[in-house]
Amino acid sequence: MTFEEYQQFVEKNVGDKKLDVVFQTLGLCGEAGEVAEKVKKILRDENGVFSDEAKQEIAKELGDVLWYIARAGMEIGVNMEDIVRINVEKLLSRVERGTVFGKGDNR
Repeated sequence: MTFEEYQQFVEKNVGDKKLDVVFQTLGLCGEAGEVAEKVKKILRDENGVFSDEAKQEIAKELGDVLWYIARAGMEIGVNMEDIVRINVEKLLSRVERGTVFGKGDNR
């Protein structure tokens, strides 16, 4: 499935509820927090060893993160392909300029 197909899937299955980008952003933060909590507990309780089951549970939460990224993009009129392209361009620019590590959004 391509990113475009995924975003079409999300759009088709979102239902009649049209919610704004603020709602989608809050959902994204919540789901990212769930990923962080699962990883934290693996570090705390499992000495950082990720079982196959833990990997699957984290993958489910990452899927929820992806859902909210797609929805937030839809709300501002940006498709997944553009989100990926823009991110790759930004990262390649940082690699070329030797600023992958550092501070600030526009390094």
